[in-house]
Amino acid sequence: MASRIRSRSTPRPSHAPLAAAALLALAGGVHAQSTAGTATQSVQVVGHEAADASDLTGFSQPLARTPIQATTIDASALADIGATSLSDLTRLDASVTDSYNAPGYWSTFAIRGFQVDNRYNFRRDGLPINAETVLSLDNKSGVEVLKGLSGMQAGTSAPGGLVDLEVKRPDADLREAALRWSQDGTIGAAVDLSQRFGSARQFGARLNVAADRLDPNYRDDRGHRESYALATDWRIDARHLLEFEFEHNLQSQPSVPGFSMTGDVVPDPHAVDPHVNLNDQPWTLPVVTQGNTMSLRYTQALGEHWHLRVHAMQQQLVSNDRLAFDYGVYSADGSTCDPCDRFASDGSYSIWDYRSEDERRRMRVLDSSVGGDFATGPVRHALTAGVLVSRFVARFNDQAYNLVGTGTMDGSTFVPADPTPTSPTDDRTERNTELYLRDALQLGDDWSAWVGLRRTQLHRASWPTSLGDPSTATDYRQAFTTPWLSLSRQLTPADMVYASWGEGVESDVTPNLPSYAHPGRPVPASTSRQWEAGWKHAHGADHWGLDAYDVQQPQWIDVDDGSGLLERVRDGIVESHGIEAEAQTRLAALTLRASAMWQRVRRAKSSDPAGNGLRPTNVPDTAYKLSAAYDVAALPGLSALVDLGFEGDREVLPDDSARIPGWTRVDLGTRYVQNVGGTRLTWRAGVNNLFDRRAWREAPYQYDHAYLFPLEPRTFFASIDASF
Repeated sequence: MASRIRSRSTPRPSHAPLAAAALLALAGGVHAQSTAGTATQSVQVVGHEAADASDLTGFSQPLARTPIQATTIDASALADIGATSLSDLTRLDASVTDSYNAPGYWSTFAIRGFQVDNRYNFRRDGLPINAETVLSLDNKSGVEVLKGLSGMQAGTSAPGGLVDLEVKRPDADLREAALRWSQDGTIGAAVDLSQRFGSARQFGARLNVAADRLDPNYRDDRGHRESYALATDWRIDARHLLEFEFEHNLQSQPSVPGFSMTGDVVPDPHAVDPHVNLNDQPWTLPVVTQGNTMSLRYTQALGEHWHLRVHAMQQQLVSNDRLAFDYGVYSADGSTCDPCDRFASDGSYSIWDYRSEDERRRMRVLDSSVGGDFATGPVRHALTAGVLVSRFVARFNDQAYNLVGTGTMDGSTFVPADPTPTSPTDDRTERNTELYLRDALQLGDDWSAWVGLRRTQLHRASWPTSLGDPSTATDYRQAFTTPWLSLSRQLTPADMVYASWGEGVESDVTPNLPSYAHPGRPVPASTSRQWEAGWKHAHGADHWGLDAYDVQQPQWIDVDDGSGLLERVRDGIVESHGIEAEAQTRLAALTLRASAMWQRVRRAKSSDPAGNGLRPTNVPDTAYKLSAAYDVAALPGLSALVDLGFEGDREVLPDDSARIPGWTRVDLGTRYVQNVGGTRLTWRAGVNNLFDRRAWREAPYQYDHAYLFPLEPRTFFASIDASF
């Protein structure tokens, strides 16, 4: 069960002062200007490959010359599509798809068909963070997505890939203010101020402040969010750099649960109102997530070719998770169910009052590394060696999970509340020590070898909250090594081909439930493996790439041990064979970016022949994304934007007996950039899901239950940004 929370004592802030400040900033920038000049500079439509993505890949070389598939989406690209959360990444890259992305909740998605683990697959400026919270984008310059196994970059992680948030730094002087609106009544304001000062401009500070009143295109889903962030640095001299930053985020909003199958039928999405919120009860409380994160980074040059970096971070999260949870069709006492994993054939379902109050999570990380360039005979090395130490602590309370009545799919049935804590959960503590080594070896003019190695030692412990059985406490240690190797050849200055092999590891324990013979016992670490080969091209505005991959992830199932209890055993693999293609170019006034994914994800090598060949739930075999911007010659500074997205069909049930069809979505927008005196204004407006397409966006089989999430209905948005 996901944790979902919010605090009764959390005050609702007033957004009037910030909105007024943003309006004054906008007005001040254009005050007394009677004529407007136009800007002819083109703004990129979606994203770009970063020149240096060392925080994500571990190598300092540009992505175009690194044998790893990764993409960077910048802040302006997210603004162009009216993005409101991290889940909007699914609209910009074919390899990134939804995976239980409930509106109003924290973002979860899949990469290459494997769900990204919010506990282990997220990074912030390269350091691991816990993403069981709403992550703000207001002080982020971009989001990097690494695709595929990440054992070289992470101790334990799911095999899909990593997501890294890049914090805005005070690299230049700027003054920016923004106002934004989206349907039905979401409105927000943001200010971004950066200044370098001192006799040699050695000091820098950047302040980001944002607040939004949330009123999205769902019934009774109002909320609010706010963020404050300060990033500073001190360039002590040419050899020493000290950086500090702090960020505070708060979001309070009810989440919107999914629909489900009605009996053995996948309901027609045209017969379901996508505006309906099944969490709309008189006693509904919002999910509240609050986070404070700060980091300190020190970089020192050690001679001409070497450097030392020490990077520390602390993340503290508090959340209150609450939901009128729709789950199966149960008897009045909750002892029996029919059906258990979907709604009844008439659309009715059981409603559970779920509340997990005052969840607290804390992550502390210290990463120390030394890197440099040197030669051994004819071979040039770009070496990085380091150690990362992390400690994660999670403290919870007993939860409410109580059957309170029966609901209907029109969301009009009201039932009484029962917030009594009745269910235990587990507190957790985790300590990791990771030793890592990465080396890029230049083997002559054209050939390069790439090596990565990470040695991880972990210590994890858990114990139940007050209502639980103390005998189910766990305490275990594991150690493993995850290697990665690649060989590449630079065919031309613009073209590189490569092949790579790597491993990744996941670690887990048997569920702490009385139905298991050995609750809480650790299972052997699961080692996933990946082969990949690709071709990258980068010349001027033209970037394209093509790669093929094969990923194998071990699977675990529960079997009867002969005494009526369950035993968790390894049983086969999930294997993903895929091809990805990505291209970006500029043709005169037209800027294009396209990506495609073709894959076959199936169960294999299972002890049950009937399970082999089955496709995992909620995984599309095909996806295409296209973004285009056309600069209108008749009005310099004006661009017409279009985004097209297609995702193939998905399985709804583990036995592949039901599926949802694929869908296509069209989004349109405009962007107008103009200079008014010394102020640069960027106007944006658009409509997402232009044709109000009705379809099931995704079908996650989560918590042993089939859910269906509809495409967001047609939604209009607009914003204005001023730089002065």
